[in-house]
Amino acid sequence: MVARRVRRARVRGCDDRRVPPAPLFSFEHVSVAAPQGWRLHDACGQIGEGATAIVGPSGSGKSTVLRLCNRLVVPTAGVVRFRGDDVAALDPLRLRRRVGMVFQRPTPFAGTCADNLRVARPGLDDRTAVALLERVRLDASFLGRDAQSLSGGEAQRLCLARTLAAGPEVLLMDEVTSSLDGDARDALEELAAGCVAEGVPVLWVTHDVAQARRVGDTVVVVLDGRIADEGEARAYLEEREDAE
Repeated sequence: MVARRVRRARVRGCDDRRVPPAPLFSFEHVSVAAPQGWRLHDACGQIGEGATAIVGPSGSGKSTVLRLCNRLVVPTAGVVRFRGDDVAALDPLRLRRRVGMVFQRPTPFAGTCADNLRVARPGLDDRTAVALLERVRLDASFLGRDAQSLSGGEAQRLCLARTLAAGPEVLLMDEVTSSLDGDARDALEELAAGCVAEGVPVLWVTHDVAQARRVGDTVVVVLDGRIADEGEARAYLEEREDAE
């Protein structure tokens, strides 16, 4: 089991003369307005490589942080960077192939499982399609199965395979096990760990502190529309662990 830690997210000052590698994602005074108020307000922080769990109470802004990473949400103010590049300057479709996302509710498209995979990679041959299915623990018999007849856990694994078919550099996972049973949850967590081991960083949003500890090498806490500092993060995690 990898070590778990809570890291204070910081933005490197412009007077630092060192030239370290750019973080996976950085948030520079990012705000996102909504009709009911701020979803994020002046959020600053960094997310590195490996497995990062993003945790916080409902409505805190954690899913907004995730969606900023591939421009499903656009900041009202501030800058989001992906490996040093301002995401606002990147082509959205290309960015979303590089930064793939699996959503809370599985959304298989009409057709077979193979058809679903070919949405992400047109011209995909059966051999490669089977390899993708096996990567998410679905065997070759699923290739011709009706995608919309799958169970919840099977459908979520198909959606993960469909995202992987595009060859993403990063995986965003937004409450992907919230409607699944324990076995299906465990399978998704193990598959995410496998992706990290293969060199694909994972950002996993959850409201479950125990899950955040399991899936994250680093745990980032989002509170009231901002990325919490180390002290706030530790206090939140300890309070939630005591409550559970």
